[in-house]
Amino acid sequence: MSYGFIEESESLRLRNRDPAAWESFYERVYPMMLAYAQRRVGRGETARDAVSEALARTVKTVVRMQELDATPEAWCFGILRHVIADSQRQIYRDRRVAEPYLDNSPDPSTAVEIIMEHESVRRAFSQLNESEREVLELRVVAGLSSDEVATALSMRPSAVRMAQMRALEKLRSLMAEVSVHG
Repeated sequence: MSYGFIEESESLRLRNRDPAAWESFYERVYPMMLAYAQRRVGRGETARDAVSEALARTVKTVVRMQELDATPEAWCFGILRHVIADSQRQIYRDRRVAEPYLDNSPDPSTAVEIIMEHESVRRAFSQLNESEREVLELRVVAGLSSDEVATALSMRPSAVRMAQMRALEKLRSLMAEVSVHG
């Protein structure tokens, strides 16, 4: 599987421990990884620690990335997924719902609407099963391609696309239920 000259070149530079390549890679993936981790474990130190651990493991194991023909993004998200799974039980016990970012809204009624909308999305999303949530988090929140998600989840890209389509349909249905039943 070829990801193109630019990606192959970056992958080679990462395997060769090129500091500029690692800096560029870090700046590109850190926000996506943090968003994914926050979605899985909540905001705060736990999410940042998971991302840090995943990035450290990525550096240590970057040579294996080529053996598995994975993109750097798919490789580090696969590692992040395992880091989070390793600590999920304890995190789940201590987990709190994160408050939405309100962007300094001047109108209190707008802020309340945003909070209510976020809560209804959270409720509907929590009714999806684990695999549905994971596919949507990796594809939509993290912005990974179906090929990258397939690598991270050990699936075929076509299976990822089908799972995403089904999960989105189910989420739409659940959102309709949540809005009707409040």
